[in-house]
Amino acid sequence: MKNLFLGFILCMAVLSCDSNAIYKSFTDFKDMKWYIKDVPSFTFEVSDETITYDIYLLIRNASQYPYNNLYLTRYIYGPDNKLISNRLEQVILFDPKTGKPLGKGLGDIFDSKIISSRGFRFPKKGKYTIKLKQYMRQDPLPYIMSVGVSIEKPLPPKP
Repeated sequence: MKNLFLGFILCMAVLSCDSNAIYKSFTDFKDMKWYIKDVPSFTFEVSDETITYDIYLLIRNASQYPYNNLYLTRYIYGPDNKLISNRLEQVILFDPKTGKPLGKGLGDIFDSKIISSRGFRFPKKGKYTIKLKQYMRQDPLPYIMSVGVSIEKPLPPKP
């Protein structure tokens, strides 16, 4: 249990260092189970519609997760609550051949940061909401500890 806690703290410290993020948030699941009825929602403010943003999915899972991937649907709602984008995402959490976790972690907790949309342009200023719904055949989906999103301004190209 001590290693689990230390791993959690280390992962939080590593993932909290994104200076270009305009928004970052997680939703934790009780007993490490993601039910289909649980649809985490993340609301954030876009103050500059003239630039593009990168949207990342953040997944925290235990090494006991029984699959090498995770399917989820990402929904983006605009300031008027109308759906402006939805897409089915496949997140690879473990190498399919070796079974080695692909995320960063310590002990048996791993954090994955996966690009969902690069260069996404929000059509206008205002509050946007992203919702994530698991799209696996198992309900509940075990050993998923939390999911989240990070909205980031792209880094300038290196010279």
